[in-house]
Amino acid sequence: MDTTPEPPQPRSQPSARPREAEPEPKPERPESSEPSESSEPPEGAEQQPERPEHPPRPDYDPPPAHAPRAPWSDGVRFAFGTLTVLPVRGTRWDREAAHAGMLCAPLAGLAVGLCAAAVGGVLLFLGGGPLLAAVATAAIPAVLTRGLHLDGLADTADGLGSGKPAEDALRIMKRSDIGPFGVITLLFVLFGQVAALAELYGEDWAHGAVGAAVAGVTARCALTLAARVGVPAARPEGLGAAVAGSVPWRSAGVVAAVTVVGCAAVAVPFGPYAVVGHAFAALAALAAAELLLHHCHRRLGGVTGDVFGALAETAATTALVVLTFG
Repeated sequence: MDTTPEPPQPRSQPSARPREAEPEPKPERPESSEPSESSEPPEGAEQQPERPEHPPRPDYDPPPAHAPRAPWSDGVRFAFGTLTVLPVRGTRWDREAAHAGMLCAPLAGLAVGLCAAAVGGVLLFLGGGPLLAAVATAAIPAVLTRGLHLDGLADTADGLGSGKPAEDALRIMKRSDIGPFGVITLLFVLFGQVAALAELYGEDWAHGAVGAAVAGVTARCALTLAARVGVPAARPEGLGAAVAGSVPWRSAGVVAAVTVVGCAAVAVPFGPYAVVGHAFAALAALAAAELLLHHCHRRLGGVTGDVFGALAETAATTALVVLTFG
C-alpha cells in the first residue's frame, strides 16, 4: 500500500495574494526635512520633479514699485514757473515734475511773501505809513502771479454763486468776464487783506513782514494739500488736471506740518504767545482752504486752476486776519 501523501490540490486552496496577505510596508518618510543625498526612491514609487529654488525670470521686466520722480531742482522750477512770474525757467512739465513742484509750492509762496514784505518795508522807511505799506504788500502778490489767483477767486465765486449744476458752473468759470459774485468777493478779500496788514504794520515792520511771509507760505501750502491723491480734476485740461492727485497723502501731510512749524518758528522773537498765535493762524488758514476745497469737490466734481487760485487767496486772507487777533 502506497503511503506517499497526495500532493495538495491547487484549486481547493485559496490563491496566493501577497498584497492582501502581507501588505508591503510603505516607505517611511524620513524624519529630517533634508533628504539624504544617497537615498534613492523605492522601486515603483513616482518620482516627483524637483522644484527650482527660484522661479524662472519672466521675459519682460516688471514695472517699478514707484513711478520715477523728478529731481527737486525740476520741482522748484515747476513751482516758480507755474505759481509766479519770477524769471525761473522750467524744463519739465510732466506728471513727475508736477509731483515735485507741488511739494515745493510753499517755497514759491515764501519768495512772494518776502518780496511783498520788502516793498512794504521800503514804503515804511520812506515815511509812507502802515496803510500805504499794507496796500503795496497786498498788491505785490497779485503782480507776481499776474493776478491769476485773484482771477481764480472771482471765477470760482461766480461759478459757485450761480447755483447751477457742475457743467454749467464750470462753463461760467471759464468765461473771461466777471460776474457780481466775483466782484463782491474780490472787494471783501482785498479789503480784509489790506486792513489786516495795516494793523500788523501799525505795530512795527517786523510784524507786517512776518505776516506777509506767513500768508504767502500757507496760501501755497493749501495748493499742496489740494493736489493730494483722492482729489480729482473737474476738467480734463488745464492746471487742475496737470497737478490733481500728484501728491501722496503722507507727503502732503509732511509739507503741512513743516509749514505750521515754520510759521510758529518765525514768531519766536515776538514771544511765546506769538508762537502759538502764528501756528494757529497757519492751521486756521489751511482749515479754511480745506472747507472750500470740500465744497468745490462736492459742487464741481473736482479742482480746476480757478479753484487753486481761490484756495490760495482764502488761505492767505484767513492767515492775515487771524494774526490780528489778540
